[in-house]
Formats: sequence, structure tokens, C-alpha cells
Amino acid sequence: MPEGPELHLASLYVNKMCEGLVFTGAVEKSEVNKNPEVPFCCDAYCIKAQSRGKEVRLTLTPIKTDDDGKRKVSKHHSQQPMDVVFRFGMSGFFRFTSVDDLPKHAHLRFYTNENPRRVLSFEDTRRFGSWHPNGTWQKDRGPCVMFEYESFRENVLSHLSERAFDKPICEVLLNQKYFNGIGNYLRSEIMFRLQIPPFVKARTVLEGLVLEDEDKKKVKKEIAVVESTDKTGKKGVKVETPDLLSLCHTVPLEVVKLGDNGYAPAKGKYSALQAWMQCYSVEGMNSLGDHNGRTVWFKGDPGPMVPKGAKSRKIMWKRQTDDHDYTDSKKAKKTRTESTAKEKPAKKKDNIKVKKETANSKIQNASKRQTKGTKRATVDNKKPKTQGKKSSKAGTNRIKGQRVEKVIKTKRNSVTCRKSATKAKPQGKSSGTRRGRSK
Repeated sequence: MPEGPELHLASLYVNKMCEGLVFTGAVEKSEVNKNPEVPFCCDAYCIKAQSRGKEVRLTLTPIKTDDDGKRKVSKHHSQQPMDVVFRFGMSGFFRFTSVDDLPKHAHLRFYTNENPRRVLSFEDTRRFGSWHPNGTWQKDRGPCVMFEYESFRENVLSHLSERAFDKPICEVLLNQKYFNGIGNYLRSEIMFRLQIPPFVKARTVLEGLVLEDEDKKKVKKEIAVVESTDKTGKKGVKVETPDLLSLCHTVPLEVVKLGDNGYAPAKGKYSALQAWMQCYSVEGMNSLGDHNGRTVWFKGDPGPMVPKGAKSRKIMWKRQTDDHDYTDSKKAKKTRTESTAKEKPAKKKDNIKVKKETANSKIQNASKRQTKGTKRATVDNKKPKTQGKKSSKAGTNRIKGQRVEKVIKTKRNSVTCRKSATKAKPQGKSSGTRRGRSK
């Protein structure tokens, strides 16, 4: 998520924390991270940071003293400054803590020369970030939209004939070759303020802009708005409305003005940034995936270049509130659970009553079946063979823990029928054989 404003805030944070501090020793890398080692080791050095678009550069400068000329310097000790260029990926940021409070995902560490020691670490939970020792600004990236506005504007308008501008404007805004520092949430906010459909050809949006002579001068940080009538009665002068390129310059600077309240990954707070957003992940706005799979937020018609089969994405960024409201919400949740816990025993009693009623109804049905069974048994006493089979089925049934016995009044008759049946069978066979012999 870190974009141009967040990386600039990170550089300001490093300069603030490291001001006046002396660092010492070697730069340590975690064993898990696959980025290269930083071959820098010095008894005393200082750290300064600078940002450009979506990159941050740390400059490690050795501190020379009068004793350095007298003593021998080891070959492993660095005598020249080193630039380390960072790209934050999805979750990278800097943190300054004590050694005991070293974060779990601190993948690159710079230690201070003090007691107790402290450490500046590059923390990256998802490990998408990277660093490059002796690195420079990436050549494929264009001028910074915030601090190189003149060259940024000229770079875009002088390359409108290239094929890159045949794509939708929402996708071109993420092209760091022309819009270095613009990310996913910034593009949505910029297009929303001008009511530009995201899936319109970029060239059609930008070709109306013409290079002005004033581009060579320093551009103000914010574009002036129509001034209201002052106390003297003089009316304000109406200034031209901002265009897409000028908003690419001013909107990121608005986030920078939020300061640490806007983006504080170490504290996990984003409430000020979320309150500032007007479109990105805001309820009531539309969202679609572009041709690169990135979600773009907008309002109204998406435009004619929507990807085939694109569906609305209901991915909402959880809104954060201040600490007071957060604790209140927790208390509310606890009271709900307590109320539901109190109501549960009453529900159990009702369930027991229902179970008893169903059990009683089943017992009554079983007794009715028993009476029918006894009637059938009395009728079937005349048929000894069948009666023997039915009597074998007499037994007990269980209905939810309750034992129901089948009472058969004609038990003695069934026993006599069995005996008579067993005696009758051999006689029939013998008589049959005698008849056969007689024949």
C-alpha cells in the first residue's frame, strides 16, 4: 500500500529519529530475507534519508575524527559513503526501537553507538520490499510527481503519442515511468475529483492539456481556489480549474500534510487517512478490476474500455475510529454476549419441554401400536405357523431413555401353538410317506 506520500513520510521519520545520533558496527541482515547483504561497517557513521516517488534512499556517511589519521583503519571498515535504495513493496516501513524491542520482521538493522543501544530497522512483514546497496534511483521511473512537478508534467505531455497512452487512464496512472509516486488509492481519489471515468483512453483525457510557459517556473504546492470577497470589498480573481496532472501533484501533498496521523504503520493507525478519502473503499462507490487485476474505485459510468467479464468487487477497507470509540465498541460487543448468555438457559428449558412433549407423544403412539398388536395376536392364534413367527418379535423398544415393554396377553397360547406346530410337522411328513408307500 505505501505510495509516494508514505515513502516521503518515512524519509522524514528517519531524519527525525537519526538526527544527532552516531551509528556503529556492521549493517545486519536477517537470515530469512533474500535481499543482498549491505557491505558496510564503520566505527562511527550517520544516516540521512531522501525520497523520490516510490523510492527512499538512505545515505550512510562515515564520521571522521582527528584520531583516524593516527590509527590504522581495517580493510573491512568503510571509508566512503554508501547509498542504499529501498522500495517498500506492500508492507515495508522503518522503525526505531531499543534492541530489546526489536520487531520480529526487522530484516535490515542499523545499530547506534550508545548505551543502551537502539536500532533503526527496515520492517517488512510480507517481504515484498527490497533494498540495493550502492544503488541509484531506478532509471525506468519518471520524475517525482510531488517534488519534480515541472519535469513530470513535461515528461507526460511529450510522450502522449506512445502506445502506453492507448490504455485506460486508470491503468496509465499506475505506470511509474510517467506517474512516479501514484498508487492505487491516489488514482481513485484523483479521478473522482475530476469525475473522469476510469476506463477511458488516457490520450483522450490528456491531449487537451498544453504545455504552458509557466511550467518553467516553480509551481505552487496547491492550486488557488476562487477567493471570497474580502473585508475591503475587492472581489477575488477566478483561477483556472485544476487538471489531471496538477492534481497528481497536489493530492499526494495533501496526504503529506496529514503527517504521522495519516499513515502510521508501526502503530497500525490509518483513521485520519481513511477520513480524508472521498472515493477509495468508501461506501456507496463502485469498484471494478482493471486489466492488471487491480481494483479501481469510481462513481458513475466506468467508461467504454471495461475489461470483459469484469465484476464489481465488494472489498471494503475496515474503517478505523479513534481509541475511545474503539473501546466503546468492544464494550458494546461484551454486553451483547452477556445478554445472549443470560437468555440461553431459558431457551434450553423450552427445548426440554418440547422434547418431553415429543417423547410423550411417541409413547402414546407406541401404546396404540401395542393394542393393535395384541388384537392381531388374538386373531392370529388360529394360524399356528404365522403366530410362531410373530411371537418371536416380542421384545422391548427404547424411546429416548424410556423403556416401553410390549405386553402380550396371549403369551401362553403362543407357546402352546409352537408346541403343536412342532408336533404337527413330523406327523404330516410321516403320513405323506405312508400314503406314498400305499400307492
